[in-house]
Amino acid sequence: MREFILTCNSTVDMPKEWLQDNKITMLPLKYTLEGKTYTDKDDSALTPKQFFDELRAGHMSVTSQINAEEAKEFFEPILKEGKDILHLSFSSGLSGTYNSTRLAAVELRELYPEAKITVVDTLCACMGEGLLLHNAIKLRDNGMSLDDLVNWCEENKLRVNHFVTVDDLNHLHRGGRVSKLAAVAGTMLQMKPILAVDNNGKLGVIGKERGRKKSIAKIVDLALEASKGVDNDLVLITHGDCLEDAQYLASLVEEKLGISNILINTIGTVIGSHTGPGVLSVFVMGKERPSF
Repeated sequence: MREFILTCNSTVDMPKEWLQDNKITMLPLKYTLEGKTYTDKDDSALTPKQFFDELRAGHMSVTSQINAEEAKEFFEPILKEGKDILHLSFSSGLSGTYNSTRLAAVELRELYPEAKITVVDTLCACMGEGLLLHNAIKLRDNGMSLDDLVNWCEENKLRVNHFVTVDDLNHLHRGGRVSKLAAVAGTMLQMKPILAVDNNGKLGVIGKERGRKKSIAKIVDLALEASKGVDNDLVLITHGDCLEDAQYLASLVEEKLGISNILINTIGTVIGSHTGPGVLSVFVMGKERPSF
């Protein structure tokens, strides 16, 4: 049996050290800010603090998807080493990156007919991708084959729940998630939207709460409801340069879900470009996702 490599996009938003420790190779997306293009997660790019300070100053970050040629250049050296590939891709509901990596895989299969290269549309984003990857790593390390792991990911990806709240509605307005009127009115009234990722891998508003603490409590309550009857060995939390709020969120998760194994990480620059600073998200495995 040929060895296979697990790969992902930088939108997975897991710590670099965690990816390295688990032998995960990452295909990064890019963003452009103030006329300069950066590679997400690159050491020469802006730090999370620098990036979110730029957004707070009113500057806009524009993201770009992976193209097929970039994906091919990323995959081919792995195939040349005689290894197969399972790539867990950023949701097709939020980016064309999945389609680009799929097209690259089709072309590479013709060049390397002895190799297996499978691209899974995770229909997940941010640390939702990370949670699916976490489970895939455990199964890989327990000896699951590439084909069986692909099947497991396809069968379980819609069990990954994403619950999100943001502090600034203006970024959602720019991304077309809320109207200008709703953004202005919501900001004045301190209304905080509650968002989730649906079965099509798209982010949508599922509710709203007045005030930051209520919105944080709400996403924890949603995570509690979604995860009932499911054994979560890890809960993931991401934040847009608001660590104290993330730590408060983690304390509620531990209190209400009874889970202490919680990994907190700053949201990446690609996802953060669309959510803005102050975003908070919690990710758990459930039986299904909420419909909306």
